[in-house]
Amino acid sequence: MKYAILAVAFIGAAVQANAAETYASRQQAEQLVGKVTAAMRKDAGSTLSAITAKDAAWVHGDLYPVVYDMQGKVLAHGQNSKLVGKNLIDIRDVEGNYYVRERVELAKSKGKFWQNYVFVDPVTKGVLPKEMYCEKLDESVVCAGVYKR
Repeated sequence: MKYAILAVAFIGAAVQANAAETYASRQQAEQLVGKVTAAMRKDAGSTLSAITAKDAAWVHGDLYPVVYDMQGKVLAHGQNSKLVGKNLIDIRDVEGNYYVRERVELAKSKGKFWQNYVFVDPVTKGVLPKEMYCEKLDESVVCAGVYKR
């Protein structure tokens, strides 16, 4: 019985460690946004296409970029290509916040920022608090987010 309890504890710790590894860090989100903005300065069209195609250069587990224009229209999305071309300025999170509208407004006023909101985690499918790092680039907003744990 004692060994069974130890085995269950060991397996539980391993599962938690693996789950933690599936989540991106704030630093990784900032690095990804920097990488996207640098690539977009060279060739915006192919960068946006590669992001939406879920190219491994841009999409890593739960970390992926999203690019909006300054009116809230999705220009590229690393998880949901069906959103490309749609204006999400009036979309709300589960708490009722207009998170894309806020994102665009923060881009206009701050340029670089972290934003808090809630979103469905693609790994667990649960609703979790999320932080999105964004940078304004010309007439677009480049973002990548991490789930709070």
